[in-house]
Amino acid sequence: MATLTQEKCVACRRDSPRVTDEEVAELHPQVADWELTNSDGIPRLQRTFRFRNFGGALDFATQLGKSADAEGHHPRITVEWGRVGVDWWTHKIRGLHRNDFIMAAKTDAMYADVAASVE
Repeated sequence: MATLTQEKCVACRRDSPRVTDEEVAELHPQVADWELTNSDGIPRLQRTFRFRNFGGALDFATQLGKSADAEGHHPRITVEWGRVGVDWWTHKIRGLHRNDFIMAAKTDAMYADVAASVE
């Protein structure tokens, strides 16, 4: 079975299905550091990444933005000194789609690469 990081996002339409509770139960353990949240009635995946300074946080946010743009799937990114907050959800369906779990996994992999290069 391919990992989520090897998958590509698919274009969503307003009638694209949200993930089911069963799919969330299968997918969430693969991105276990992400919190399932609800904001304004919309389920989301949310995580905060820590950095040593503002520059590292900004570099990560820029890299994530480029990756998201390449996939055609865009998160909420909040950059602060020493941390980056990321929220994934699918705007068109006002909920979670498999794409959100794919991008959460890719974000984790990107962060692991950054953390490894700093050590």
